[in-house]
Amino acid sequence: MTTPPTTAPPTTAPAIRVHSLDDARAACAAAADLGVTVRLVSAPAGAAHGGALWFRELVARAAAEWPSAAPTAVLDCSDRAGDAQGALAAGIGVILFTGPAPVAAKLADIAGRTGATVLTGPLPALDLRGVRDPVAACRDYLAKWSPGQTSAG
Repeated sequence: MTTPPTTAPPTTAPAIRVHSLDDARAACAAAADLGVTVRLVSAPAGAAHGGALWFRELVARAAAEWPSAAPTAVLDCSDRAGDAQGALAAGIGVILFTGPAPVAAKLADIAGRTGATVLTGPLPALDLRGVRDPVAACRDYLAKWSPGQTSAG
């Protein structure tokens, strides 16, 4: 049975694109302060640059410091199927793949065997690249998902 790739995010948790451990810490600190969970999305083509193991460790370290943020790692594999397979083998639970649909379907089948998810559509996220005060930016962005708010939109 083939598991179809999805364009929908695996969770309604807000997404923040991180480029470093400091970014991940800022996102998790803000999420924990606001009582929300967060998805940490790698830089575009992050699987090719930092790699799956680096990103997995980055998210694990931030999660250890702020467990209530319950961060989900989303590794951007661009259109690189080999990087996507490596990410799945490394235990990344959610990957973003923008390559051909037949390849995405095969990756989704592989991912489905381990409970992982393949996203194929754009993933709206706050991008922390170049942000001077990432904690404040994350707090502002995540505030709309905090329990005291009536909607996430």
